[in-house]
This record gives sequence, structure tokens and C-alpha cells, in this order.
Amino acid sequence: MKREFLQGLQVGENPLPKEVIDVIMAENGRDIEGVKARYADYEELKQQLAQAETVAAKAWEEKLNNQVETHRREMSDLVFSHNLEKAILSAKGRNPKAITALLDVDALKASENQTTDLEEALKVLKQDCSYLFQSETPPPYARGTGANQPETIQSPATLAGALLEKFERK
Repeated sequence: MKREFLQGLQVGENPLPKEVIDVIMAENGRDIEGVKARYADYEELKQQLAQAETVAAKAWEEKLNNQVETHRREMSDLVFSHNLEKAILSAKGRNPKAITALLDVDALKASENQTTDLEEALKVLKQDCSYLFQSETPPPYARGTGANQPETIQSPATLAGALLEKFERK
């Protein structure tokens, strides 16, 4: 409110006295200062809210990045485990868990060319621990083990036949 406005007001035929105008202007000044104080508080709260939003946004972004990194690591481990098991089975491994326990899995995960390094590690392990892998050649025949038995010589059916066979062959 401007002082000129109040000076232009009249009560009846008389203008407002100067004391009344001063009192009204003083009260108006206090109201304006109160509004300014509330506006300053509002600006301060607005700034604090912006800072809090920034901090919260950074915290959520960090949490998101951590989760993304965790899932990336898990996917990488899953792909490596699949490739490892596939390589063991293609090398005709008998027990993938036992073979995996003998390999340096951390070094293989960290290698640049996992496929080649994995094949090399399996070749070395195959030489050292061949019992963990199926052999390329079948084991030698052991009598009574299966369908590939060699034909047996017919034994005589009687005692006389057995004696005859024994003494005539000498």
C-alpha cells in the first residue's frame, strides 16, 4: 500500500490525519515483513527439498547401479557355468562337479579367451586325471563282462570224452 493512496482518502470532508496514516503504514510494513520472512522460509525449504531430492536421487541411482552390476555379474557367472559344463561334457567328462573342483575356476573366469583357456585346462586335466573322463578306446575285454565274448571251446559232455581229450592232445 502506498502512502499517497492513504493521503488521497477522505473521511467525510477531511483527509486522513498523518498519525492514522503512519499507524496504517507501520502495520502494513509489519505485514510485508512477515510475508517476506515466510517467503524466505519458503525459499529455504524449497532449497532443502531440492537438496534432499538430489541426495535421494543419487542414493537411488547408486542402488540401481549396484543392482545392475550384481545382475551383470550373476549373468556372467551363469554363462560361464554353462560354458564350463558344456566343455566338460564335450570332453566326455564323467563327473562335472569333480572336474570343476580340480579346475582353477577363478582364473578361467578372469581370462580374456575363456573358451580356449578352458579347453587347454581340460586337456591338461585329462592327461593328469584320465579316470575322470571316458576313454577314446574301449577297455580290454575281461571274460564274462558282456556280449563281445570270444567263442569258447566246447568241453566234452562225458568223463570218457574229457580223458580222451586230455591224453590225446599231448
